[in-house]
Amino acid sequence: MLTPYDWQEGIGNRAQYVEGKLSHGAPVLAVSLPDGIVVFAYRRQTRKIYEIYDRLIFSALGQQSDVEALRSSAVDFAHQEGYNRSEQDVTIQRVVNALSTPLKKAFNDFSSSPVAARSLFAEINRTVDEDVFYVLNYNGDYEQTKGSAVVAGTEEVAAGLREKLAALPLTLTAEESIDPLREIWLSARDLGFEINDASLASLSAEAVLLERSELRENRFRVLRRDAE
Repeated sequence: MLTPYDWQEGIGNRAQYVEGKLSHGAPVLAVSLPDGIVVFAYRRQTRKIYEIYDRLIFSALGQQSDVEALRSSAVDFAHQEGYNRSEQDVTIQRVVNALSTPLKKAFNDFSSSPVAARSLFAEINRTVDEDVFYVLNYNGDYEQTKGSAVVAGTEEVAAGLREKLAALPLTLTAEESIDPLREIWLSARDLGFEINDASLASLSAEAVLLERSELRENRFRVLRRDAE
């Protein structure tokens, strides 16, 4: 018979297991600027930043199969909402709420493995103040922020990066923000993110702008995708 203590201990063990898997995950930074939302990360072979619907963007760290499953679920839900309701009804809040429930269920189900991923979602709006960010954790819990957002392998690294990101000048253009964002990302090594020079050299920088302007049909624009 499973006692409340056994259940609590089991949940703690699952959290510890996932946190261990995520602890070496490469951070993702996102910030609202006049041009739009800029998302910056370093990646290995596969892309790390994706458009999931008009005005909505997604990135994550963790086990690649779990990240891809979350991305696919987000895309499917967003398009279904757009078809059943309207494009205006597809908000990042509805997407995150839809993903939160199955994540909670998977985390609490001892008969299956929990999802090892921490996700960042963002929605572009008319002004910087109206932009919305969500960080969705592996256990289904999520947090909404304004102005910027970070996902990292540990809370210590994330907290330090959030502080640095908050000091980024909001007058920067999207192109001008790339180098400062790279410097902030690299500062994660001073905050406890463990990566040696050889591993860093194997990563590629990736920067994407979700444009605020509605003049383009596709507002998802790659700013940087290289092997630096």
